[in-house]
Amino acid sequence: MTGVLVLAPRVTESGLAYADAARRRGMRVETLREWRVPAELAQAEGTHLYAGPLFADAVGAELGLGLLEPDQDWLARLPREVTRRGIVFTTLAHARGLRRAAFVKPPDDKSFPAKVYRDGTALPGPDVADGDSPVLVSDVVLFLAEFRLFVLDGTVVAATRYAVAGEVDAAADDPRCAEAIEFAAALFTPGMPALPSAVVVDVGLLADPETGRPEWAVIEANAAWASGHYAADPDRALETVLRSGGPRALVRAEDERYLRGLPEVVR
Repeated sequence: MTGVLVLAPRVTESGLAYADAARRRGMRVETLREWRVPAELAQAEGTHLYAGPLFADAVGAELGLGLLEPDQDWLARLPREVTRRGIVFTTLAHARGLRRAAFVKPPDDKSFPAKVYRDGTALPGPDVADGDSPVLVSDVVLFLAEFRLFVLDGTVVAATRYAVAGEVDAAADDPRCAEAIEFAAALFTPGMPALPSAVVVDVGLLADPETGRPEWAVIEANAAWASGHYAADPDRALETVLRSGGPRALVRAEDERYLRGLPEVVR
């Protein structure tokens, strides 16, 4: 495969793993030194990106990228039998009125930390994020184990455990990866909220409050072009990354609705 994989100046372990996998495919890898696109790279064909949302917004349009990401309210639209907790898609201003503990996160960027807040008064103020900013508000739960699935055309192509009891603990040989894949298959059946053709889905095990038995639940879905691989096979995971963060001209018609709005190029 020809083409270019672009990385942000600050390269992560996943970035290095994807870079090696890209080279094995015959791709060129370019690590940008600053948050701007060199003239020769702006004219390159077959450009793909692995980077965070802020960097993607800075260079995506000039690189001619079509970046796929799930609908912001996808998680909140799932039935409770697959989330096993209450989840609401709302605004930060509304969440600031909460009088209980809740897990609050921005759905598609890192404008403030995703974590459990004791109540709405502990959320960031207007100096950090605008009140109209969308957020996902979830009941507080503890996942016993968490798994990342790289999905292409509704099929999981790579899987890894990435956390145990809230602490990072990556392993691709956890036998429960197969259970995670089986559970996630239901998310791609008719009637479920749709996802892009290339996406990362995180699922995990929760202790049932009544029986204490572990039960599978959806954690969230994320843009593959901005998701770490942990212990997943980087060659297989890269398949999803490349589709999710590739040339705008190659985006499929059915994926048009999932395109991230990129700021216009200012020269």
